[in-house]
Order: sequence, then structure tokens, then C-alpha cells
Amino acid sequence: MQGCIFCGKPETEIIAENKLALAFFDKYPVNKGHVLVVPKRHVETFFDANWQEIMDINKLIFEVKDILQIRFNPAGFNIGVNVGRSAGQTIFHLHYHIIPRYEGDVEDPRGGIRRIKKSIVPYLEEGELPNNFFKRY
Repeated sequence: MQGCIFCGKPETEIIAENKLALAFFDKYPVNKGHVLVVPKRHVETFFDANWQEIMDINKLIFEVKDILQIRFNPAGFNIGVNVGRSAGQTIFHLHYHIIPRYEGDVEDPRGGIRRIKKSIVPYLEEGELPNNFFKRY
């Protein structure tokens, strides 16, 4: 789909792929190693994908987990998908978040990742400023 930032990803950004899905690092990572897994076909939400796409996405999630385990050695993972604007979806191309978690990355990890830990690359539109923002400017 024209204008979709996930359609037509350059090969240089893809870290893993299979027949119907591909994976790449999130440009606004919540934690080191945050990856997105998307179907190659443009579908807006989880419920618009077909079963084969969901199966290929899930297979790729396991491959991405292995890649991240080797590269970053996290202690755990958060895996999630937002469906619809009211659920927080801002890019309307189905995408799963694979977020590595590290011992001590938050004081109490219960409840997942968003709104508990600031992103390592902030969403400036939401008022998040990087820790060293004022030192750099």
C-alpha cells in the first residue's frame, strides 16, 4: 500500500523473513532489541490477516526470539499486538512487537512494558524526553 512505512521495507533493514512475514528492528524501541514482525501483504489488523499469515508470523516470532537471545541475551520477552486506534494502534499495518526484557530494566515488571518504562527512543509527541535531552541541546 502506498504510503505505508512497513510495505516495501529495504532488504538492509530486514533481520529475518519467511514466505509471508518479515522482521525488523523498531525505529522507536521500548528496549534494546525491540523488533516488529509484520505480514508481507498489507493488512491493517490482526483480524484482517489470514491463517497462513498468522502461522508464518508466529514461526518468525520464534526465529526472532533465537536471534535476540544470541545477540542481546535478554531475561524475558513481551510479545504483543495492538488492534485498532482505541487499542493504541498508530500504524495500520499489522505488526507484532517482540520486546526483550532485562533483569532490572524496571523496578517491578508486572503488567508489561508500556507506561511502566520510558522508551529508549522517546515519543516526543507524548512528552517523553530522553534522559540526556537538556545536556545535548
